[in-house]
Formats: sequence, structure tokens, C-alpha cells
Amino acid sequence: MIPKVYIDGKEGTTGLQIYQRLGERRDIELLLIDEEKRKDREERRKFLNAADLVFLCLPDAAAVEAVELVENDRTRIIDASTAHRTAAGWTYGFPELSPAQREAVAGSKRVANPGCHATGFISCIYPLVKAGLLPADADLSCFSLTGYSGGGKKMIAQYEGDEKPLPLFSPGIYALGQEHKHLPEMKAVCKLEKEPVFCPIVADYYKGMATTIPLHMEQLNTVSRLKQVWEALADCYAGQKLVRVAPLGGPESGKLYGNAMAYSNGLELHVAGNDERFTITALFDNLGKGASGAAVQNMNLMLGFEETEGLR
Repeated sequence: MIPKVYIDGKEGTTGLQIYQRLGERRDIELLLIDEEKRKDREERRKFLNAADLVFLCLPDAAAVEAVELVENDRTRIIDASTAHRTAAGWTYGFPELSPAQREAVAGSKRVANPGCHATGFISCIYPLVKAGLLPADADLSCFSLTGYSGGGKKMIAQYEGDEKPLPLFSPGIYALGQEHKHLPEMKAVCKLEKEPVFCPIVADYYKGMATTIPLHMEQLNTVSRLKQVWEALADCYAGQKLVRVAPLGGPESGKLYGNAMAYSNGLELHVAGNDERFTITALFDNLGKGASGAAVQNMNLMLGFEETEGLR
């Protein structure tokens, strides 16, 4: 039987991107609510309970409410909001972290899709902590550059409007109070004792993300050469289809661009520097592996499809 899939919040940026990835597939049946009733609680309840799998592309409070509307033990949920990323009973939807994590996603009925900035940070840091190379109490910092599409429809309208304010032509540093909503999952998933100093930056391009962690070699244990750090990451992600570790040292140009992986569903890690100081940068699409692409990947695992089905 073809599984039924419903996107609650299809009109938002993440929901639309999921719909674009699923719209032409014939191995699922997409349930489409009447546009005039998409905010009707009882109509949504019907669709949420009729589906085999539901994507929640909603604000946090609305996502919590949607979960409460599911009245059966059959419907599986992928929540793209922040609401359940560190909640008990929910599986964190980053299958590349380990074979056990992939199995947990595949078998779960409640999967929390990672945040975009968190995806970049975790992809760099989790393998080092897991391998014992980076202590859990390390003092870490991270800056993460994103295209403006990550801010949703309102921010997209601001950047693409006819009268764009002058400040939007330059990069904007935000979340200055160190309370960004992705910080809790960064700490929890990587099993860190404290959150990193985090500097997110939005810039005047549509999509693409570059998340960078700077490190001194003396912060690490048992390694003294940059190649050893690169090898730890390469070992962690060996054989993965959507996460790749680039050759050591970065591109020949000596530059990394924030939109280099735009329109991709994958993520690429770059290790560059020297045996004293170095950076690890995750390049990916904030709407791809940072949001909708990851959600579809998780759906594929949960429904027993090939992991990259529908992901170009």
C-alpha cells in the first residue's frame, strides 16, 4: 500500500521545499488540504490522523498543538520546528552521526528535524567529541553564514522588495544575546558541557550556508597534526551519500563561498589551516540538508525507501 503523507504548513518556505521534492513522486500519496481550511483545527485533525507520515512545518507552539491532534499510534511525525529537538521521546534526525542513529531514525515515530545552523555545527564537532579528540568541556566558538531564505517569507520579502533598506545590502550579525534557538541542540547532540559562543550572520544572497568552527590544536586530545583531525571526520562519514569530507586543505582557490552548495541536498566538510590553528567548515544548502532535504531524507528512512530517493 502506498503511504499517505501530509505536510502541515505547506505554504511556508520549508513546507514548499518539501512539497517540491515530493510533488512528482509516485511511491507516496500526498494528502492536500483545501486552502480555505488549512488553518481549521478540525480539518487539520482529519488529515493528521489520515496520514501515515506527517511533516510539521509550523511555529513551535503550533507544532506542539499538531502533535496533540494526532490521536492514533500509527501516524509518524517529522517536526521541522524547534519544539522537540531536545525533547524526550523524539529522535534527532541526523542519520549520518552513526549507524545506530540511522536505525533510530528509521524506527522512530517521532523525529525532530535538525536546525540549519545546528546541522553545520554538529557535523563538524560531533565526530571529534565521539572519537575522544575534543573534550566535552571545550571552549568553542562558531560563526555561521546563511542566505536570507532561512528567515522565511517575511525576511525573503524584505530582501527582495523594491525598496530594500540599505543595511540589508551588507551582512547582518544577529542573535547577539547568545540565546539563538539552535544552541540547545548543538550542546545536547554533541554532548558538550557548555554551549559555544555563536555568531550567526545573514547575507544578501538567497540560500546556502557556511558554518565554521575555529580551533587551536592544543584544544584537542591525542592528536598533533591536522591530517589526524581530517582523518577522524573522514572515518566518521565514510560511505555516506549526503555528507562528504573534502580533500584536506580546502579548495585550490583558498576560498570558501557560502552559496557553494546551494540547490544541493548534501553537505561538504572542509578542514584547512595548519598543525597549530585550523578551521572546519560545513558547506550546505540551508533549505536542503539544513531543512527540507534532511526532512525528506528522514522520511525515506522511516518509510523504508532508498535514503536519497527524490533528492537530486
